[in-house]
Amino acid sequence: RAYDAKLTPEQFITDMKKKGTPIPGIGHKVKSVTNPDMRVTQMKAFCKKNFKSTPLLDYALEVEKLTTAKKGNLILNVDGCIGIAFVDMLNSAGSFTQDEIEAIVKMGCLNALFVVARSIGIFGHIFDQKRLKQPLYRTPYDEIAYMTDL
Repeated sequence: RAYDAKLTPEQFITDMKKKGTPIPGIGHKVKSVTNPDMRVTQMKAFCKKNFKSTPLLDYALEVEKLTTAKKGNLILNVDGCIGIAFVDMLNSAGSFTQDEIEAIVKMGCLNALFVVARSIGIFGHIFDQKRLKQPLYRTPYDEIAYMTDL
């Protein structure tokens, strides 16, 4: 929305800060500028190589430059990168109008992608822990309790 509204990355960050709203797709608990998420690194390279253009990814990377200047872990995270790459892919394909792209996003296709990715990820963690003969990891309740407020 910020890109479509022609807000500069600075204006977007200021607007989100005024609202007291975290920037979707920015920030990671473990990964940072000095410890990058290789999934994001590889996805960015794939998009740059294979898409005709990546205006949303470029915009997000400009936002990331500003956010990481304040705190090293305010990076473009994998969820943000997937969402941005998906819309850049639709734009790059040349097969969809802007109205069709908006409809695809509004109908929840991105939520479906996140569910699929999270499911694959959790299976990977479970299989890895079983292979290593470790107990299954349980997220501490206080880290997920905020979700009950929805």
